[in-house]
Amino acid sequence: MKPWKTLTLTVFCLAALVVGASEETPQRTHRIVPEDYFSLSSITAVAVSPDGSRIAYTEMRWEPPETTRNSDLWVVNTETGATQRLTFDRAWEADPRWSPDGHFIYHTSTTSRAGEEKPPYDGSKQVWRISLDGGEAQAVTRIADGITHYDLAEEGRALFFTAGEEQVEDEWKELRERYADLEYGHGVTTFSAVWRLDLETWRAEKLVEADRVIHAMSTSPDGRRVAMVTTPDDELIHKEGWSQVEVYDVRSGETLTVTPSSWRHTHPSPFGWVNDVAWSSDGRALAFSVSFDGYPTIIYSADWTDDEPTVALVERPQGVSVIGGSLQWRGGSHDLCFLGQDHARMRVYALRGLRDGRPTSSDVLTPGDVTVEAFGFDRAGATPAVVTGTLTHPADIFLVGKDGALRRLTKVNPQVDTWLLPQIEIAKWTSSDGRDVEGILELPPGYAVADGPLPLIVEIHGGPTAATFYRMRFWIYGRTLAAANGYALLSPNYRGSTGYGDSFITDLIGHENDIDVKDILSGVDSIVERGVADPERLAVMGWSNGGFLANCLITTTDRFKAASSGAGVLDQNIQWATQDTPGHNINFMDGNLPWENPDAYHAASPLYSLGAVTTPTLIHVGGSDPRVPPAHSRALYRALRQYLGIPTELVVYPGAAHGLSTYEHRKAKMEWDLAWFERYLGASEEAESR
Repeated sequence: MKPWKTLTLTVFCLAALVVGASEETPQRTHRIVPEDYFSLSSITAVAVSPDGSRIAYTEMRWEPPETTRNSDLWVVNTETGATQRLTFDRAWEADPRWSPDGHFIYHTSTTSRAGEEKPPYDGSKQVWRISLDGGEAQAVTRIADGITHYDLAEEGRALFFTAGEEQVEDEWKELRERYADLEYGHGVTTFSAVWRLDLETWRAEKLVEADRVIHAMSTSPDGRRVAMVTTPDDELIHKEGWSQVEVYDVRSGETLTVTPSSWRHTHPSPFGWVNDVAWSSDGRALAFSVSFDGYPTIIYSADWTDDEPTVALVERPQGVSVIGGSLQWRGGSHDLCFLGQDHARMRVYALRGLRDGRPTSSDVLTPGDVTVEAFGFDRAGATPAVVTGTLTHPADIFLVGKDGALRRLTKVNPQVDTWLLPQIEIAKWTSSDGRDVEGILELPPGYAVADGPLPLIVEIHGGPTAATFYRMRFWIYGRTLAAANGYALLSPNYRGSTGYGDSFITDLIGHENDIDVKDILSGVDSIVERGVADPERLAVMGWSNGGFLANCLITTTDRFKAASSGAGVLDQNIQWATQDTPGHNINFMDGNLPWENPDAYHAASPLYSLGAVTTPTLIHVGGSDPRVPPAHSRALYRALRQYLGIPTELVVYPGAAHGLSTYEHRKAKMEWDLAWFERYLGASEEAESR
C-alpha cells in the first residue's frame, strides 16, 4: 500500500530531525495532512514499579503494513528517562503489573504463531510475564479461549483470573445445540469462573463456579477476598441496572452480595452500571463507582469490620465529574484517587483518609490545565505518574512533584514538534436561557481576527454524558485537521456535558433536541459576533450523540451549508428498540418507556422534522454498529436524497462497530469530510495563503 510507504518515510525523517536537533527547538513548518494522524502513538496504561524507579507502559501504534494498531510493552527509567521496548510482535499487550519484588512485569497478550492452534500461541488472551533481566516473555496461563481478567495477590505468590464457560439453558437446549451456529436472543451464555493459580507450585484451583458473568475483578492484597462486578447474563443490556458487586471469601468459600437490589432505590436512575472494584492496600476497604447516561457518576466505599461490610456513598468534590473505572487507592493509606473532570480539564483527585464514605479532606494532585488520561503510584504511594498532554503535544508520561509540577519522562511523538498546530482556546457564551456554556475553539495557525471571518465547523462530542477537553487532539472527527485546512472549529460542551456540575448534566433529562441545540446555536452566534466565523459558511459534524445533534440541528435551522452526520440517532423509538444500551433512552425520557410517554420520544426524534432540511448532508455509519444501528443512517439518507432531493452521500463502513478502527476506514472518514466541507464551504485557498 503506497500510503504506508509514505507514512513510514515521513515518520523516520521527522524523528531523525528531532533527535539531531537535541539542543534546538525544531521549527514548525509542517502543515498537517490526514496521513499524519497515522504517525501518532498513544500511551494507554502505566504501572509504576514497587520502588518507583521504573514505569511500565503500553504504547499503541500504527505499524504498516497492518491496517489496525498494535500495542506493545515498554519501560521508562524515572531518573534518566531512558526507554526500553520489551515486546515486538503483533500481539496486543495490555494491563501491565509489577511483581512485588520488581523483577517481573505481568501483562496480558494475544500472542499467536503460525501453525499453532493451542494456547498460549493461538491468539487467545493469556497472562504473560517478562523479566527485566532479559529473555522472552513466558506464558503464565494457557486457558482454552483465554482469560478475561487477572490480579496478583499474596505478595506475588498467586495469580487470580477469570475464564469463560459457555452454557446452554435446559429449555430448548436440544434445538439450540443442534443449530449452534444460529444467533439466539437468550439461552446461550458465557459465564465466568474465578481461578487461583499458585505461582510457586503452578497448580490451579477453581474458586468460583461459572454461574455469573464477571465484568471486573479485584483481589485483596492478602488474597482473602475477591471482589467482582457481576451480571446474570452476558447481554450488555443486563449491565445497566442489573450489575452488582459480589465478594468471594476464599477462607469460607462463601459469596456475599455487597449491593442488594434495594441499594439501587436511592439512585437517580435504576439504569446505572457498576464500573470497577478496587481494594485498599490493607484489604479493609473496597471502592467502586456507578455510572449513568444522563446523571453523574457516583462512588461507593465498603469498609470491612470482621466479615461484614458497611456500604456508604462517598462524598465527591463539588462541581467535579468522576470518570467511572478510574478508582485507585494510594499505597499505604486510605486515600482514594480518581480522575475527575472540571471545565474541560481532567485531573487526579485524592480523597484523603476515606472511611465510611467520608474523607478527612480532598485535594487535586495535578492542578492546572491538564487532561490526565491515566495515572499510577509506586507501592508506597510516593511516586505519582500520569499520562497527560498539553496544547502543543499529545499525551506522554510525567512524574508529579509535591507541588503538582510535572516532569516529562517520555516523548513518544517527536514529529509533532514540527507541526503547525492550531490555536486552542476556551470559548464562553451565554445560552438562550441565561446559562453559561463553554467550548473549545480551534483556529488555524497564524490566524488573527483582522484576517477576516473564517468558515466555521461545529464539532459535537458524543455521549452526551462526556466532554471535549482543553488539549491538543488530532482525531478523525475534526480536531486539529480542520484548523490545518483553514477552518475555525468549535467543540461545544453543551448541556448534558460533564465537568460543569451535576445540574449541568441532569438539565438535559427530558430536554434532548431542545436545550442542547439552543446551547450550540448560541455558541455559533457568539463566534460569529466575535468576527471569527463567517455566518454564510457554517457547517456541523458529529459522531454518535454528536451525529444525533447534527441531525437535530439541520432540522432546526437552515444556517448550516453542510453537515457530516456520523452514527447518529434519527428516531428515539427505534433506538430504544434496537441499541445495546436502551437505558440511555429511558433515562433521557425521564424514566419513561416509549408507550408510557410517546410524545417525549417523538419530540426528541429529528425524523419527524426532516421536511425542513435544506442542508447538504454526508452520512457515515459502521455497518455492524450495535450502539446506533445503521437503520438510522439509511433512513436519513433515504429521506434526504430520495424524497427531499437534497445533496446527500451515505458511507457505510463494512463490519465496523460504533467506532472506526482500521486505517482504511479512518482515512476515508477524514478525506470524505474534508472534501465535503471544501465543496460547500471552501477554505483551502485561504489556508494556503495563510
